[in-house]
Amino acid sequence: MKKYIADGMLLVTAIVWGSGFVITAIALEYLTAYQVMAGRFLLASIILTVLFGYKLKKASKSVIWKGILLGSILYIAFALQTVGLQYTTPSKNAFLTAVNVIIVPLIAFTVYKRRIDGYEIIGSIIAIVGIGFLSLQGSLTMNIGDALSLACAVAFAFDIFCTNLFVQKEDAIALTIIQFITASVIGVLVVVDQGDIPTTFEKEAIYSIIYLAIFSTTLAYLFQNIANQYTSATKAAIILSTESFFGMVLSVIFLHEVLTSRMVVGAILILLAILIAEVKPAHPKKRMMKSSQ
Repeated sequence: MKKYIADGMLLVTAIVWGSGFVITAIALEYLTAYQVMAGRFLLASIILTVLFGYKLKKASKSVIWKGILLGSILYIAFALQTVGLQYTTPSKNAFLTAVNVIIVPLIAFTVYKRRIDGYEIIGSIIAIVGIGFLSLQGSLTMNIGDALSLACAVAFAFDIFCTNLFVQKEDAIALTIIQFITASVIGVLVVVDQGDIPTTFEKEAIYSIIYLAIFSTTLAYLFQNIANQYTSATKAAIILSTESFFGMVLSVIFLHEVLTSRMVVGAILILLAILIAEVKPAHPKKRMMKSSQ
């Protein structure tokens, strides 16, 4: 039952992240990408500290250094994604970022030196093909923006893998708080270094930052970090890849983007990938053995 609840939490995270595409698009009309990043992480850190700050009193050195590592990886991933977006199209950026669904099981294989679950590998491949249908448009050539987006995918893959590894022994909420504090400190330092501290705020920008901080950051990463205690890193990556599907649906609804047949094919493939990784259809011989017992 815990496994299914965890998968449900990851699905909610994907839905919220999908909505983040729409909200971030609104926020970027009023703020720079680095201001948005600093704002969402800073507010999320304050919210989590107010709600669960007592957990930091018992935080061990192990929790602190692991949280700092996760926060650093998280900020680097967002920074690579943001800078990469300046040199490539949003669709290619989304597709290359989602390649983490393939990278996660490769990291797990390299670290653990054990056989990779075949169904999860199949699910990962189908998911990435689906994301390609969903996101890729026009030219398939690679430029500096594409390379940065691919590096972003590697960073997000390490974030998912390390989170899955760390929460097995550490308190997930304490890790999340330290992770956000680290990301917010880096974010604020970057904005200050750029001399880009905002002096005025439009209400649309404020509402966007509040939404991103509460839902896309606090709730989503809290759910992700807790859920990773009860599922594999590869399955988590596959479920989280539905972010692109929900982003498409919400973009069509709220940003009035045109829904094409290839986008529908991509969405179907992503959902199929999740079913394969989740249900893991039993081998015929195994089903016969179970029915004979």
